[in-house]
Amino acid sequence: MRRLTVVQLLPALESGGVERSTLEIAEALVRAGHRAIVVSAGGRLVPALQSLGAEHITLPIGRKALSTLRHVRTLRALLQREGVDVLHARSRLPAWIGWFALRGMAASIRPRWVTTVHGLNSASRYSRIMASGERVICVSGTVRDYVLEHYPRTPADRLRVIARGIDTSAFARTSCPDSAAREWAMAQHPALSGAGPLLLLPGRGTRLKGHGDAVDLLARLRADGIDARLWLPGAREAGRERYIAELEAHVAERGVAACIAFTPPTAHISRAYAASDLVLQLSHKPEAFGRTVIEALAVGRPVLGWAHGGVGELLRELQPEGAVAPFDADALHAAATRLLAQPPRPPDTIPHTLRSMQDATLAVYDELTDDRRSN
Repeated sequence: MRRLTVVQLLPALESGGVERSTLEIAEALVRAGHRAIVVSAGGRLVPALQSLGAEHITLPIGRKALSTLRHVRTLRALLQREGVDVLHARSRLPAWIGWFALRGMAASIRPRWVTTVHGLNSASRYSRIMASGERVICVSGTVRDYVLEHYPRTPADRLRVIARGIDTSAFARTSCPDSAAREWAMAQHPALSGAGPLLLLPGRGTRLKGHGDAVDLLARLRADGIDARLWLPGAREAGRERYIAELEAHVAERGVAACIAFTPPTAHISRAYAASDLVLQLSHKPEAFGRTVIEALAVGRPVLGWAHGGVGELLRELQPEGAVAPFDADALHAAATRLLAQPPRPPDTIPHTLRSMQDATLAVYDELTDDRRSN
């Protein structure tokens, strides 16, 4: 197989799901003997990228200013100089810069064009660029349906659903209950101490993550006589103090302040899943995928979530008992009671693995470059 040179475009390499996927594909390319280049403004993940054997070229292609257009010529020169085979855009403004760069190149040397739709961005002419790829990777069936609904001129045969995957070795299945993990959690956060079930809702400090719904659920379970506790890792973060104050007031009003822990994100999320009895995914805004669902199920913990977006899609596929009509608090309470009393058997295997995502993405690159060779 011919060695490919693949360039991925994104605003920066700081943190987040898009950035993680970029590194994961760079790793797969290098492992397969290809050349992986990432173009971005840089960030704290650049050393991690380079340690994989990939290259980074600093270019601020995600800065929202007219001056960013000057980087079109720079990027075009890079594509020509390095003999790039595939140009893969993962974000809107970098995608526009990439698209303009390609327009100025002769067809014989022009890289093949791939885009990934990572989120359910507002439909607009600006966002439409993400549906312009010769292949458009959608991170879930939910995203594919969204693209076809809002950009109906997109040929359906260009779309490829490639779910984000997890490294199952990092989310090893544990016994339930896992007393060692629970003791670890209680030692860190005394409010989680108790013999009753532990609910876990990972997510940053924003109303969109449904923390208030989780608090209300906790209050109802405790009113039933269940000594439940709630851990919200990620809810407490710098810049979110006003939101946390509002949430703490709500907690006090519901009378559950002594059995809830608002904490910064944990670096040991797999262990946090293992410590829990029920994992919640209550985002008010439909998510494109819902990584929490497969992480928790891989560890062997039941998941309860609003059945919309990618979360609903994954729950219907892997654990239907945990899918609840969005914002139906009574149904959420009833489902939580059932899942705690009789946890469903977790899936024997998790289909959405890191390796399957990597292999499927490289197959898209091969598909396009094989097509060029055959012509």
